Amino acid sequence: MNINHLGIISLFLLGSLLAEDRVFVSLFNGKDLNGWKTTGNWIPQDDGSLLIKPKPDQKGWQRYSDYLITEEKFGDFILELEYKYPPKGNSGVFFRIGDPKDPVQTGIECQILDSTGKPDDKMGAHDHGGIIRTVGPKVNMSKKAGEWNHMVINCQGHHLRVALNGIEIINHWMDSTSENKKLTGVGDRPLKGHIGLQDHGTPNNIYFRNIRIRNL
Repeated sequence: MNINHLGIISLFLLGSLLAEDRVFVSLFNGKDLNGWKTTGNWIPQDDGSLLIKPKPDQKGWQRYSDYLITEEKFGDFILELEYKYPPKGNSGVFFRIGDPKDPVQTGIECQILDSTGKPDDKMGAHDHGGIIRTVGPKVNMSKKAGEWNHMVINCQGHHLRVALNGIEIINHWMDSTSENKKLTGVGDRPLKGHIGLQDHGTPNNIYFRNIRIRNL
């Protein structure tokens, strides 16, 4: 075999490996919490979805060990998931968490909240699809309580884009600066970290499914 043939084969194998690295992989296997860490009451369902069902004494959102957090870290990625909330339901999708013991101060949160019916011009950073303390969604794409929402988070360097139910609602540079030259919102977060789902405490029973990620 000549060198040219070896070069072609090497390029083919390299291309195959790169392509394989770019496919979506499931973060939740539909059966158990393999690959995740939590002390919360996260319950795999018979239909392959995952339910967070806080117990009566599990109140408030500052119980960080009860959040569901991946063992693996991710840098640039596309994260895709579906979820449905009850009336007034509240949760969140965290990413690039630097310290699982404090996801709120060391990670980035995309809000999950029943914002059904709220006018577009009233949506802020703490409404559905907003990036907490940073930027609100351009439009309110919330489904009604009990219906499945589909979220896609695209994170490349400091560039963050979020689509909710087929419409891009966030297109933001996280290292952007305000007039006083301070980083806005979460611009100081690490560029690689854990993925997490928030346990906001009773009575927030939230269902998740089809949680998958693609490394970029």
